[in-house]
Amino acid sequence: MAAYTIRDLERISGIKAHTIRIWEKRFGLIEPERTSTNIRTYCDAELRKLLNVSILNKNGYKISRIARLSVEEIFTNINKLSENPCDTESQIDSMALAMIDLDELKFEKILSRSIIQFGFEDTVIKVMIPFLVRIGIMWQTGTINAVHEHFISNLVRQKMFVAIDSLVSGNSSNSITTLLFLPEGELHEMGLLFTNYLIRKKGHKVIYLGQNVPFTDLVEVAKKCYFDILVTSFISSVSEEDIIKYLQNLNEKIPGKTIFITGDLSAHLNIQFSENIKYIDSPHALMNELDLISSNKVPA
Repeated sequence: MAAYTIRDLERISGIKAHTIRIWEKRFGLIEPERTSTNIRTYCDAELRKLLNVSILNKNGYKISRIARLSVEEIFTNINKLSENPCDTESQIDSMALAMIDLDELKFEKILSRSIIQFGFEDTVIKVMIPFLVRIGIMWQTGTINAVHEHFISNLVRQKMFVAIDSLVSGNSSNSITTLLFLPEGELHEMGLLFTNYLIRKKGHKVIYLGQNVPFTDLVEVAKKCYFDILVTSFISSVSEEDIIKYLQNLNEKIPGKTIFITGDLSAHLNIQFSENIKYIDSPHALMNELDLISSNKVPA
């Protein structure tokens, strides 16, 4: 059984520690244990209850009303909400609960409802990306382990592949061919899969190499296949110096190609990029760049 501090609960739920203390003291919503030094600690059951309370509160339930509900009544009201479209924060909270409980059916139901409500693209931007950020926080606080991460990753990957397979590759005279890959050591593929989807949806072609691609293999592919641009991402813990060296080597070994880089680490590089290397800070920015390149492309 995990033991969480009040700061852990704040990071996981998004509810301020001050508010949690008020709910605890005034309404008795959660009951922490105390260490020998009088520090509050919370168990898994208290975390689940807080997330459920958060969902009800974000959907208009007053805290005073929630406090009068039994555990069974809270669960019943949560199930009623799950039958109707709800806001993105509530969906993220519900998905977090489904992940903690390894409840595939519940997770699929929430995600499918979101896709129906918002569409696939907006679901990824409004729900899935913030949810993946939440996963990162939960990983740091020890709320989840590798089992939870693999559980969620596989479910999300399945959705991504289904969405990608439903698209038809571009065949117009000004369609762009993009080479998508992650450098060796980079394993966080969700963003790259979504980029794959967005580019194909625009009617362009994609050569998808996926995660953890050795540099020598990348160079060999570049010799054999035609493409207009490369898109890659830097997310894992790697030094700025190593990223700069990698990009310089990439530019040297695969010359004359436009290179777009994404990811948190890319945003903070303290270098002056060459003309053909550009940092992309959002899906919208990437689509704008593709439109510009496509409009300037000379038909074959």
